[in-house]
Formats: sequence, C-alpha cells, structure tokens
Amino acid sequence: MQHDEVIWQVIRHKHCSYMAKIETGIFCRNPYNVTGICNRSSCPLANSRYATIRDHDGVFYLYMKTIERAHMPKNLWERIKLPRNYEKALELIDKHLLYWPKLLQHKVKQRLTKMTQMRIRMRKLKLKTRELVMTKPRRDIKREARREEKALKAAEVQKMIEEELINRLKKGIYPEEIYNLDENKWINALKKAEEDVEEEEEEGEEE
Repeated sequence: MQHDEVIWQVIRHKHCSYMAKIETGIFCRNPYNVTGICNRSSCPLANSRYATIRDHDGVFYLYMKTIERAHMPKNLWERIKLPRNYEKALELIDKHLLYWPKLLQHKVKQRLTKMTQMRIRMRKLKLKTRELVMTKPRRDIKREARREEKALKAAEVQKMIEEELINRLKKGIYPEEIYNLDENKWINALKKAEEDVEEEEEEGEEE
C-alpha cells in the first residue's frame, strides 16, 4: 500500500534524483511537477492524487493520477487532450477536476495560463524576422588568427627590407643601374629617399 507521507520523508530528507538545490531555492526536474518547486503539495511522487499539464509538439494534455491505478505503472497517468481555445480548456479542466482539491485545480489552471502565454510568445517570435546567429568553430578562429599573425610578420619583413634598401641607397652601395630588383620596390624606395631629403632640407631652413 502506498503511503504518501513516508515517501515524502524519504525523498525530501534523504535522496531524490529530481531535486535541484541552487541559491534561490529547491526545485524539481520531474516533468510531471505542476509548479517546478520541490515541496509537499507539488511533488508528483509523494501524492497519490495528482494532476498536471504537459506539452507534446504544441498540443497540451491534462495528466491525472489516482490511487486506484498505483499498482499499474503503465496506466498510472490518464491523458486527456485539451483544446487550443483557452476558455474551452479551462472548462474541460473544471469538468475533470471537479471534486479535486481547490489548490491543485488552481495550480493546474495557472500552469495552463503560463504555457498558453509562452506558446503565443513563441508564435510571435517565429513570425518576427530576426538576425540568424551563426556559431563559428574554434578551429577556424584559431586558423584565422594564425594567418593574421603570419601576414603581420610578412608585412614587417617587407618594411624592414624597404628600409634597408633606402639606407643602402643613401650610402651609395648600389650602382646607378640595378638589376634583378622589383621595379615597383625600387621606385618606392627612391620616392621615400627623396621625401626624407626634402624633410631634412626643410628642417635645416627652419633652424
């Protein structure tokens, strides 16, 4: 024979796999819990007479459990499909839970209200056009970072080569005609050397 108080004392004070203790309170992960809170009146395991509402692919069902079916786990929960109309669903709940405790009736109706509001919000969000957030694999991020680092190093090397060419050109190491050299680099080096000379002359005039 099932004794609700004994079951509650065992799972509340010893061990319950559905219990989740966090800073804000003690919650229940059981999908049949009508409130999601771990307490005596909301526990689906420690109440022989219990009712809740569950969602299956957008369709709400009223689940009811009675002590007469406690010896048949397969048929423990009676499932009744609720209409999509909110008022008709409330009428159906009142009809099936007519002689049930008022507190449980109120909790079931409250759960139906919250789930209906959530379904309306989900429908609105689905119709609203929003930006699609795409995740990027960490491997690709690391690969791009390595490529950027290599490109920066290559740019620094190229800049150092240009500076070295300018210094050698100033010292007169190269003859008048230079072969096997990229023409664009040579022109850029000449322009930069001329600009440096002009800047030095302007500074001398100012002094």
